Amino acid sequence: MKRTLIALLAFIINSALLFSQANLPAGYHFKTLPNGLDVLVVEDKSVPIATIEINVKNGAYTESPEFSGLSHFYEHMFFKANKDIPSQEAYINRTKELGIAWNGTTSVNRVNYFFTLPAANLDEGLKFMNSAIRYPLFLEQEMTNEHPVVNGEFQRGESSPEFNLYYQFQEKMWGKDKSRKIPIGDHDVILSATTEKMRTIQQKYYWPNNSLLIIAGDVNPTDAFAKAESIFGDWQPSGFDPFEKFPIPEFKPLNDNVYFVTTSENAQAPVIYIGWHGPDTRKDVKATYTADVFSYIVNLESSKFSKELIDAGLALEASLYYGTDIYTGPISLRIVPNPAKIKECMVKLEEHIAMWDSGDYFTDEQMITAKNQLAIQEKFRMEQTSSYAHALGYNWAIKDLDYGFDYIENINKTTRDDLKKYVRKYIKDKPAVYGILLSPEMKSKMNINKFEDLLD
Repeated sequence: MKRTLIALLAFIINSALLFSQANLPAGYHFKTLPNGLDVLVVEDKSVPIATIEINVKNGAYTESPEFSGLSHFYEHMFFKANKDIPSQEAYINRTKELGIAWNGTTSVNRVNYFFTLPAANLDEGLKFMNSAIRYPLFLEQEMTNEHPVVNGEFQRGESSPEFNLYYQFQEKMWGKDKSRKIPIGDHDVILSATTEKMRTIQQKYYWPNNSLLIIAGDVNPTDAFAKAESIFGDWQPSGFDPFEKFPIPEFKPLNDNVYFVTTSENAQAPVIYIGWHGPDTRKDVKATYTADVFSYIVNLESSKFSKELIDAGLALEASLYYGTDIYTGPISLRIVPNPAKIKECMVKLEEHIAMWDSGDYFTDEQMITAKNQLAIQEKFRMEQTSSYAHALGYNWAIKDLDYGFDYIENINKTTRDDLKKYVRKYIKDKPAVYGILLSPEMKSKMNINKFEDLLD
């Protein structure tokens, strides 16, 4: 009888863990292991391959200035020596033996690592992933070798004429906490990365209770969960919530408009950025969906914005963007104005921002088009399971898996009134950052010494 009761309790607990994420589509299966590791299995037998992906709640938002760029550096060190693989060369050889296509990414909100390999090699692939995620060695020579590689990615970014504008824009938007929004980091911090700092990151964030394992493709869910538990089940949890023990500071709100001018010898045309502090998934998740619909409407070729800025010849490019974030998502406008009509462009731009909450700024047809196109994009992403795994991991990191599974439903719930409230709460008459990129020659010829010169 006692054994029966224990078995019954185990079944109830296991069932609760298995179905703790609601609204799973057909073919999706979720479970949290006793050590806190979330495991998502996506069954897709269309081709005989499998994808194994680990997501960790790490990234730029967890970086104080002295760690700026080191989540990205850590990502690079994942593909090096660990307790079971003695060197990077051995690591590469093992990927070839298993037929693995591999990569990783670091963003503001998460770091992910992924392998795609023949489904028949799933068991060995999971063991390979387990060794890399739990037991990196951070060998001094491999660290030294990687300094110029990671810094080189930074330098490639700097080679873009727009980099100065991007970097200074982030500084003005986020102030002393800019490191928490710039994944590429800081040159000096990257070039001085140490094993000790890698261990600090590992001990803060690389725990099963701060990670999601995705197994997707030609797999059997029961078998995949059993393999995950067998291989990752003895990964010890942290015993603490990383975000309670190492809290992320809130970004200081913009109190006034901020203006700046930056130059680059390589700039071929002026570029303007305008940015506001927008909603995030902790405090106003509904507005994050609304932001996507509004941005899509504004960017339509048929929109009033496109017709009166681009078609009228005031701008070569003009687009509105919202970045979904855990902490204060950015809303930003990027405009490439006609150099001969730059002041007219700014006047028209300000007129449009003032109209964004008016009842007739867009048509019902444009709103329906925006919702349909966003839904189609989401469905299209789901077609390729190996790449959709990345989106699933991102949703889990910024909110939860349901954020993505409910995306189309929530997009379709957006009303005109929601769009007005979004504009009035986050954009219209709110403090913003205004920046312009010019070449020194353009700056001189246009007689632009400060951004306010464009607003006269």
